[in-house]
Amino acid sequence: MLTVHKMHFSIFLLLWGCVLSTECRAHRQGKEIHEVYKKGSRPQRQRREAHGETHKQGSPILKRSPDITKSPLMKSEQLLRIDDHDFSMRPGFGGPAIPVGVDVQVESLDSISEVDMDFTMTLYLRHYWKDERLSFPSTNNQSMTFDGRLVKKIWVPDMFFVHSKRSFIHDTTTDNVMLRVQPDGKVLYSLRVTVTAMCNMDFSRFPLDTQTCSLEIESYAYTEDDLMLYWKNGNDSLKTDERISLSQFLIQEFHTTAKLAFYSSTGWYNRLYINFTLRRHIFFFLLQTYFPATLMVMLSWVSFWIDRRAVPARVPLGITTVLTMSTIITGVNASMPRVSYIKAVDIYLWVSFVFVFLSVLEYAAVNYLTTVQERKERKLRDKV
Repeated sequence: MLTVHKMHFSIFLLLWGCVLSTECRAHRQGKEIHEVYKKGSRPQRQRREAHGETHKQGSPILKRSPDITKSPLMKSEQLLRIDDHDFSMRPGFGGPAIPVGVDVQVESLDSISEVDMDFTMTLYLRHYWKDERLSFPSTNNQSMTFDGRLVKKIWVPDMFFVHSKRSFIHDTTTDNVMLRVQPDGKVLYSLRVTVTAMCNMDFSRFPLDTQTCSLEIESYAYTEDDLMLYWKNGNDSLKTDERISLSQFLIQEFHTTAKLAFYSSTGWYNRLYINFTLRRHIFFFLLQTYFPATLMVMLSWVSFWIDRRAVPARVPLGITTVLTMSTIITGVNASMPRVSYIKAVDIYLWVSFVFVFLSVLEYAAVNYLTTVQERKERKLRDKV
C-alpha cells in the first residue's frame, strides 16, 4: 500500500515538473518576441526613423519662414521690453537732444472766420524719432504697427498747437492714431487732428485783401536742449490735398518755416510753422455790395429830373435810397470784426451814402429856395 502511494506521488511530481518547464519556455519565447518587436531589424528601424523625420519636417511647399514679430505666443509688450524700461523719460536722457522729424499732410482747410479771426484745419501729423529701447529682433526685418493703446505705454513727443482755440483727435470709429516700430527702434507716430487756431488778419484793404495765416507746432515740456524739432524733408514735408478750396478765398501758397521761441520762465523751444497765403475773391462783393451801392446812387439822381413841386414823388425816393444804403453798410459790418481802422469797403460805401444823402439835401435846398422866391414874388404882387 505504501509502495502504491509513493508511485502516485512520483507521478504527480513528474507531471508538475513538466508543466513548469512548459510555462518557462513559453514565457521565454514571448519575451524574445517582444524584444525583437521592440527593437526591430536595422533596416526597418531606419525606415521608421526616416518616415518620422519626413512627417516632422512636413512638405516643403507648406513650410513658412518663422518671424518672431508675427508669433502669437509672445505679447508685443514682451517683444518690445516695455516693462524693462522707464518710458517716462525721453530716449537718451542726459545726452544730446533727441531729433524728432515732422511732416504734415493737410486734408482740408474747413473754414476762415473774419469775425473770430481764426481758421479750422484738418491734417495728418506725423512724428519720426528713434528709441533704442523699443528695438526688437526680427528675422524678416519687418516693422510692427499698433493703434493708440500702445501709445499710452511708451514715450511720444508732447506736441501742441500754439495759439490754438480748439483741437481734437478724431475718434470714429476708434482713435485715429497709428504707431509703427521698426526693429532698429525707429518710430513713426501719426495722428489725425482737427485744430482751430488764431490768425491775425488785416482788413485795411478789405475786400481786396490778402491774408497770411500760420499753424504753429511746438513741444510743451522739452526745450531745445532735450528735443530738436525739425521738418523731416524741408519744405517738401508739407503736402496738401489738391481738392482743397474755399468759397471766398484762393489759396495761393503753402510753405514751412522753423524758428526758436523764448519763454522767460522755461527757456528756448523749437517751433515749426505751417504758413499759407489766402487771396479773397472779389466777385462776391461786387454782386452783393458794390453794384447795389452804385445803383442806389444812380437811383438817387433820378429825383433831379422830377419836378420840384412833386413832393410825394421826390421825398420817398430820397428816403428809400438813404435807408437802403444804411442797410448795405450794416450788413457788411455785421460780417466783419469791429476793428478800429477804416476798411476799403467802408470808404466806398460811405462815399456812396454821402452822394445819396446829398441828393435828399439837394431837394430840401431847392424846395426851400423855391418857397423863399415864391414869397418874394407874392410880396411884389401885393405891393403892385
